[in-house]
Amino acid sequence: MKALVLTEFGGPENFQLQDIPRPEVKPGYVLVRQAATSINAIDIKIRGGLPIGPAMPAVLGADVAGRVEAVGAGVLDFAPGDAVYGCAGGVRGQGGSLAEYMLADARLLAPKPEKLSFREAAALPLVTITAWEAWERSQLSSGQHVLVHGGIGGVGHIAIQLARAMGARVATTIAGDAASNIAMSLGADETIDFQKESVAAYVERLTGGQGFDVVFDTIGGGNLPNSFEAAQTHGQVVTTNARTTQDLSVLHAKALSFHAVFMLLPLLTGVGRDRHGRILRSAARLVDEGKLRPLIDAHSFTLATAADAHRLLESGKAQGKIVIDIDPSL
Repeated sequence: MKALVLTEFGGPENFQLQDIPRPEVKPGYVLVRQAATSINAIDIKIRGGLPIGPAMPAVLGADVAGRVEAVGAGVLDFAPGDAVYGCAGGVRGQGGSLAEYMLADARLLAPKPEKLSFREAAALPLVTITAWEAWERSQLSSGQHVLVHGGIGGVGHIAIQLARAMGARVATTIAGDAASNIAMSLGADETIDFQKESVAAYVERLTGGQGFDVVFDTIGGGNLPNSFEAAQTHGQVVTTNARTTQDLSVLHAKALSFHAVFMLLPLLTGVGRDRHGRILRSAARLVDEGKLRPLIDAHSFTLATAADAHRLLESGKAQGKIVIDIDPSL
């Protein structure tokens, strides 16, 4: 099969399109013929040498969307020909999705949403599971006022929609009028241009100075102090990036609860994989009910040009998820 192989950690120039053996199906797994995959921020970090990545040379990529080619012993939920999607690899011990076929643990997959194409479905798995876990960890409930940092990013645009589906009031940080319009179209009640308005100013404007019930920081790192400042006393802060050194004085002074989401952990440990499949089944129902949709960047890529997709994501100029077309005929 054709696959985009990373020959060594480093830049996108280390990708090579190669012919490699097609994976053999094994018990508990399914072989998926891929229609499309998508690029996530974690792929960039793994490519650069993040220790959770596979040994080189390797095929990267987590998200999969396609048709089941073969099923292994013990798999009862899927049959050849089924349309599926999931987040199933690209880390240590797992094959990646930048290939024509992917071997995936059946527990990590779910039936593709009926109202989405494979291309659209490929944009959803990793970011949807991440946002879902963030709201679960923070125990988000109807009527709460939440702030999503990075509202038109991969995780952020899903977080807005899930929060609205749960009955929350949603504010989000963006940059510029065009991004504000996109965020509002996804269901945001309020937008904040972080380049023009201080944390103190938007907390006063939107919450009367009290702060938000829950702050979901999809940026993390140096943005975490802004999240602590924006949260109300006894509030909740969730991040997807806690790999940083910060002064936690504000967190302590407000008695905040702080949660880190690392959705790839079940792929690395093997524990909790069935939960990912259940989340994606629930997400598919929301999609088919018209409550959830992917925001997809307008650029087109194939396996042969996927290195350029990595470059686009690194540039910060993508709007929504970057999708790689593998077999559009599916």
